[in-house]
Amino acid sequence: MEPRDVRAAGAVVTRKGNEVLLVHRPKYDDWSFPKGKLDPGEHAVTAAVREVAEETGVDVRLGPALSRQRYRLSNGRWKSVDYWVARVVGSDDVTRYAPNDEIDGVEWVGWEAAMRRLTYPYDRETLAEARRLRRKTRALVVLRHGKARSRGGWRKDDRARPLLAAGEAQAQRLVPLLAAFDVTAVHTSSSTRCVQTVTPYVDTTGWPMKAYDELSEEDASVDGVVELVDGLLDARENAVVCTHRPVLPTVLDALRVPDATLEPASMLVVHHRKGRVVATEVVQP
Repeated sequence: MEPRDVRAAGAVVTRKGNEVLLVHRPKYDDWSFPKGKLDPGEHAVTAAVREVAEETGVDVRLGPALSRQRYRLSNGRWKSVDYWVARVVGSDDVTRYAPNDEIDGVEWVGWEAAMRRLTYPYDRETLAEARRLRRKTRALVVLRHGKARSRGGWRKDDRARPLLAAGEAQAQRLVPLLAAFDVTAVHTSSSTRCVQTVTPYVDTTGWPMKAYDELSEEDASVDGVVELVDGLLDARENAVVCTHRPVLPTVLDALRVPDATLEPASMLVVHHRKGRVVATEVVQP
């Protein structure tokens, strides 16, 4: 049996002025994008944000996903690298980054100059792909609630059916994933299992949460869902909508995106610009 791929994640970080963030690694004397290996049990989404911060000193939010790179290492193993387009949250000043043995250069470089400076052909392919998606987008995350107690074993009002311990653990793991897309507004079904799914994120970040009966299974309203989704597409913020499997098709229809099968605590990240969907991706916790 062949060993598993070495897994890594990173980002093509862009800013106004058609510039992209590159790093220089003295060990290999190469120029590339900030990236690094996943820690044990770490999600690629979380790793991408962490590695950019560690290698450049800037914080980012992720935009659309890019094609996975896969190439053979000098030791014969394969390496897979997941990339996203990303934007800086806060200051994009990298002049105060302290060079070290791993990264001794961090620079904002124009697109054409970056294409020439990048050492590897696969990085140049990734840059070309990112260039088509470089315009700023917003994220609308459609989230299915975590694993809940079985419907058949619950004798009370189904709206009050809670998460299982496994679902509570999933809710905790969602915190850094939602943060990676810089979610600042939380909208949820008023049912207990949905509220519990997003509560760890709200408690951690302090962002406001709004609960809606029209996002619940019992009271779902097509008009209500369409009105909510249209408002979120027009809003200048990144948001999450937590609801139930039977309500998901209504939400996705309102977004005009293809139906997606979401497991408990999985999310469809819809990247949009000026009300138009640019890209989507499914993220499993």
